[in-house]
Amino acid sequence: MAIQQTLILIKPDGLIKSLTGNVISRLSEAKLTIMGAKVVRVSRELAEKHYEHLKGKPFFEELINYIVGDVHKTYRVLALVYQGENAITKIRDIVGDTDPEKANPISIRGSYGRITTSGVFENVVHASSSPEDAEKEIKLWFQPEEIVEDIYPIKEATLNNVKKIVWA
Repeated sequence: MAIQQTLILIKPDGLIKSLTGNVISRLSEAKLTIMGAKVVRVSRELAEKHYEHLKGKPFFEELINYIVGDVHKTYRVLALVYQGENAITKIRDIVGDTDPEKANPISIRGSYGRITTSGVFENVVHASSSPEDAEKEIKLWFQPEEIVEDIYPIKEATLNNVKKIVWA
């Protein structure tokens, strides 16, 4: 069995409906290890990179507005990295089909998701669909020092002229 990593995002609709605890409890059924967790204010740039494979689709703008928090007026996403044997399949079984109406009723999306009148899937969570997507997404959402073990190759780099927000 392969050890895999996967990214899970609890999206703004999951946070505004106070489903965080329920979702994490359900995810714990997979018996995987949490390697990283953080609350993120999603920038438009991050949202566009995350959903770049859907650019050009008629629902792209709505999707961006949804993930950045404009739809629910809550500008938070909980990002999690899980690791373990067959992590991607185990998590995707628990979260269910992307379309909440097709999702198993006992899955996270089947239990809590909905489709808006404009046709956008409010499906509470995102889960990586393949090892390649997981790696790309984890590297997009997390820096190496935010994950408790080196799950991908890392290197030391000296960065000049990096502007950062620091505590005053």
